[in-house]
Amino acid sequence: MTTTAPPARTVPTSDVDPFSHEVLEDPLPMHTELREAGPVVHLTRYDVHALARYDEVYAALVDWQGFQSAAGVGLSNFRYEKPWRPPSIVLEADPPKHDAPRRVLQKVLGPRALRRLHDSWAADADALVDEVLSRGTAFDAVASLAATFPLRVFPDAVGIPQSGRENLLPYGDHAFNAFGPANDLVEKGAPRVAELSAWVNAQCQRDVLAPTGFGADIWAASDRGDITPEQAPLAVRSLLTAGVDTTVHGISAVLYAFATNPEQWQRLRRDPALARVAFDEAVRWESPVQTFFRTATTDVRVGDVVIPEGHKILMFLAAANRDPRRWENPDVFDLSRDPSGHVGFGMGIHQCVGQHVARLEAATLVTALARRVATIELDGPTVRHHNNTLRAWESIPVRVTLD
Repeated sequence: MTTTAPPARTVPTSDVDPFSHEVLEDPLPMHTELREAGPVVHLTRYDVHALARYDEVYAALVDWQGFQSAAGVGLSNFRYEKPWRPPSIVLEADPPKHDAPRRVLQKVLGPRALRRLHDSWAADADALVDEVLSRGTAFDAVASLAATFPLRVFPDAVGIPQSGRENLLPYGDHAFNAFGPANDLVEKGAPRVAELSAWVNAQCQRDVLAPTGFGADIWAASDRGDITPEQAPLAVRSLLTAGVDTTVHGISAVLYAFATNPEQWQRLRRDPALARVAFDEAVRWESPVQTFFRTATTDVRVGDVVIPEGHKILMFLAAANRDPRRWENPDVFDLSRDPSGHVGFGMGIHQCVGQHVARLEAATLVTALARRVATIELDGPTVRHHNNTLRAWESIPVRVTLD
């Protein structure tokens, strides 16, 4: 007996602008609207197909054959448009070109490297917490902790010089803005693109990097023939682009979560081993990386909807991470939850290669804070930082009490 697929049905439509300042300030109502509209929604403003439910987002992330990254993980379609910089050899590539660089980065950022960094990062976290608390018990959790700690430890681990590190955050901010439309957020960063890109590219060269560190390990891989000498600086650039802003906003998310959920802070203090669970739950709950695009390599059926070949697909990772079809009480930050299935780091072959580095940074900082701080609460209005891709914070004023 043969069966035929059901005919494609008309896709629901929405004129919402996911990149408007109103939505970037509070995307949750839009996420609910898109999830409830159907498994696929056509966003008429940008002529893209949106996926906001967990099952569909997960399936698209793991199906690199049908939903390609090589045409760009932003709105721009590299089939027809020239990218603003050479594409990422990891994020914006598919097999076979994707395979060798990812293997190298997985090894460079693997368990052995993280074990080597653990003690020094923990000492750095203790020192930073002591510095912050010595100045008083009221401070901005973003400026004092979340935006400071990654810039203390991660560039050292990569092996870039001290000078110019203040360029990393504005460069990353523009790179993630550029995944969206050419709106005012992209225009804001445009005047410095050439300057920042030149600085970042210079840091990726062998003679600039320290003789030991992630960068040196990548160049050593090129010496062994694991990747080409042309790929080595692009692999280092991937670390500098994706390894700072995302971690800053992930740490901001977990600090905000604790400041607004005091019972969960007490739970962590009773069981510091929950620090990594807390970070993953915060990544699920806040989703620092809100969206990524894919491109259909052929006519792709999602449920009863056919997405035409060559069309862009916008995956709402954040909406999937709060999909009540997948998560019980999804709007609650809860350390008793197992958040391990979240898609905040992606999924499949393009899953964030540096996620374990981010976990280590967050866990060491949160653990150091929990040893000293009995309570943490908001101490004034919070301020969001708008970005086309990231759920970011400008300011989280907090007040703490000490043991």
